[in-house]
Amino acid sequence: MKYGFVIDNRKCIGCHACTTACKSEHQVPVGVNRTWVKQVEKGEFPNTRRLFSVMRCNHCTDAPCVEICPTEALYFRDDGIVDFNKDRCIGCKSCMQACPYDALYIDPETHTAAKCNYCAHRVDVGLEPACVNVCPEHAIISGDMHDPNSEITELLSRQQVKVRKPEKGTVPNLFYIDADEASLNPSATEKSDSYFWSSQSMGVGHFAKEAEKMAFSNGDLVDALIKKEASDTAGEVAKNGPAKSVDVLMGNKATRTYDVADKGILWGWEVSGYVWTKAISAGAFLVPFLAWAFGFAEVDPMVLWAGLGLGVLFLAATGVLLIMDLDQPKRFLFVLLRPHWGSWLVKGGYAITIYGGLLSVLAATAWFGWTAIQTPVMYLTAVTAVVVAIYTAFLFAQAKGRDFWQSPALAIHMLVHSFMAGAAIFGILSLFVENGANWLPFLKNVILIGVAVNLFTMLMELTMTHPTNDAKRTVNMILKGRYKNKFWMGVVVLGNLIPMLILFFAGGSATMLAAAGAAVLIGIWFTEDIWVEAPQRIPLS
Repeated sequence: MKYGFVIDNRKCIGCHACTTACKSEHQVPVGVNRTWVKQVEKGEFPNTRRLFSVMRCNHCTDAPCVEICPTEALYFRDDGIVDFNKDRCIGCKSCMQACPYDALYIDPETHTAAKCNYCAHRVDVGLEPACVNVCPEHAIISGDMHDPNSEITELLSRQQVKVRKPEKGTVPNLFYIDADEASLNPSATEKSDSYFWSSQSMGVGHFAKEAEKMAFSNGDLVDALIKKEASDTAGEVAKNGPAKSVDVLMGNKATRTYDVADKGILWGWEVSGYVWTKAISAGAFLVPFLAWAFGFAEVDPMVLWAGLGLGVLFLAATGVLLIMDLDQPKRFLFVLLRPHWGSWLVKGGYAITIYGGLLSVLAATAWFGWTAIQTPVMYLTAVTAVVVAIYTAFLFAQAKGRDFWQSPALAIHMLVHSFMAGAAIFGILSLFVENGANWLPFLKNVILIGVAVNLFTMLMELTMTHPTNDAKRTVNMILKGRYKNKFWMGVVVLGNLIPMLILFFAGGSATMLAAAGAAVLIGIWFTEDIWVEAPQRIPLS
């Protein structure tokens, strides 16, 4: 069996009966939806058209949400339905990043992910999904696509259908008859956050904890929103001139008039912070290992102990930030105890655990003088440190909903940052810790080479041809949009050019290394913050 949906846009009248039936059947809270109707108006008066498109989980054959889920909370049933188990969910929001269709949300009551599950409990007893049962125009058709006599199979064989984002390779099982690109493509229309009863980004689900901090009672939030709207309107008028009334009412381009609101930034400063602390932790070992393994500099025992201590310290900070980002933090051990090995979040979790263990073993070998095993443990720890440094790039690659994260250069980007961060933290420590021969010149060279490779890597990531419009929009936000000041001044100037100039023209003394190291660490933080946040500004539905 292979269950799927057909949405017949020739019949849909936009009554939202499917939305309300779904909410009633599954007790879906206000502000989030498993099924919703997107409404778009297009054309130029009097030749206009109103489009209705039912949006929901596509129950993909190759579902990226199932692949990335670290605890198998999302799974395939034998009949093709992508179902979920809220009791296993840790609220990591990886599935929401992986889904190209914006079908998942964080339930504000359970603090776990949720989505359309094809009303599996109804299907199991021979009933149709609630949305199909309630639709007054029979615009939603469900059934077994492997049954040659089913209505859905007959429609798929006779009608020309479309799916959303076929380029993602998810093989979706939700098909549209008489579909329009203006409705199916989220980039074809501008999205607003002001749709009625749709408030995920204003404090429902994951962002409820942020909303609690807002002053709803004294009107501060309302005043802020009014000022923001006035400011945005004034900026638009200044840029494009006053809008004509006919453009407002019957615009000559497609306009989104009803949808669910964006869910906001799902992975916030905690994720940016853990990428940053992880880079420092891995680099704190990799930099002295590089000097020791290739004889670039003498590694003083104090340097080795400092590297081990910093590695453990920032690894612990990484773990704390990872747990803080979970909406079910008490279940964090599920990643290790109930693992889904296809997820890079699981592989990364085990890499971090093993890395911490190896750092402890190395400390024991140094303390007790177990020189016989020190060399093989050093090499094994170095390999694990590299995995810790770069695994997030593979996790981001599994997040198929975010096109910019699919860059092949992202692993290089993160590995270079680890070496830069390691050299930077030792540059700061050189003010206080006794160093071996050639240690300071070695740190200087690592930072200079790291900055050069980092600039080249960012050049590749930002200037090479991007395969999708969403990736191009992200790059435009970074270079010319809302992140331009943080990128050009914080990343390029402060984090790369200033350290390079300091070390080129001011020498490699401990003071100059410390200054360059501090600038490098700040620049890496700005970079990770932009790289994590900017792609999440692109709407998925």
